[in-house]
Amino acid sequence: MKQLLLLLVLMFTAFTVHAEPQSGNYVWDFDLSEHNGAKETKLWIPYPVSDRYQRIGGIRWQGNFAEAAVYTEQKFGAPMLYVRWPEDSENRHLQLSFSAVRHEQIRRDFPKDEVSFSPLEFAPYLAATTLGPTQGAVKKLADQITAGKETLLEKARAIYDWTVENTYRDPDTKGCGIGNVETLLRKPGGKCVDISSIYIALARAVGVPSREIMGLRTGTKEAQDVTKWQHCWAEFYLPGYGWVPVDPADVRKAMLKQNISLDDPRVAELREAFWGRVDPYRIRLGEGRDLQLNPAQKGPAINYLMYPFAQVGGETLDWLEPEKFKYTISWSQ
Repeated sequence: MKQLLLLLVLMFTAFTVHAEPQSGNYVWDFDLSEHNGAKETKLWIPYPVSDRYQRIGGIRWQGNFAEAAVYTEQKFGAPMLYVRWPEDSENRHLQLSFSAVRHEQIRRDFPKDEVSFSPLEFAPYLAATTLGPTQGAVKKLADQITAGKETLLEKARAIYDWTVENTYRDPDTKGCGIGNVETLLRKPGGKCVDISSIYIALARAVGVPSREIMGLRTGTKEAQDVTKWQHCWAEFYLPGYGWVPVDPADVRKAMLKQNISLDDPRVAELREAFWGRVDPYRIRLGEGRDLQLNPAQKGPAINYLMYPFAQVGGETLDWLEPEKFKYTISWSQ
């Protein structure tokens, strides 16, 4: 807990100047041997790739599996490592390792005038999801929040401010939360998936393309256990400019850690720090909700792929409980 608090202090002071890139190595270790070895076991792991703000290298995996390959999900192109052990496997081990260099992401040089765009082109980022409706109470609230706002940028900012002001971080939430927006609007407490889901549903309801980014925080010391350091933030799309990051969940997390209320001057600084910017203490793993994995899992679409997902004999392991799932994630510099 002290290590994570140190990370938060670094994150929430870094916005006063441009933050330095963060670099290190991740090692994901899996031991599924204690689960029913008489049945076929399948494992899907979010697979990081390089982009404009991060460089992923040295990727390797090893273990006693029968099959392992990288695939992408069809709708959002989310990459994943798929691993399979056949029936009657006595031991089921896997290690995935890679290096990561992550840069601060700043998107604030907004154009003076907005250009038009085709909603059809951005349909996946305007659509409702199983847990994120865009009609009914969500639409009504979104219209109230954005009343008098003409541009997508104005609407996106109004929803960001509302989300910061009307949600709170609930440390008792399991994992990063599940993002059930209708439930959250009645009791708007949760963690990063929950708070990001509220923002995204409200933004989509008034025609602002938006998406969640699933990620994992970096460590701050030479060697740390980051098994439970998953993190989700949001992005909205500004036509003619591109995707813009926002992280109201980290504003609320900092407020909880620093024990400050909305009227504290530091909140105004935090609010600006995570508008159009995210710090380099994280890597991007993927995006998307209601996912059909590749190869396909048994049963319904999964809510999101930020944690590893596994099925033993078609039965899903609890992906929010790494101790029972039997995996660890280590970070080193």
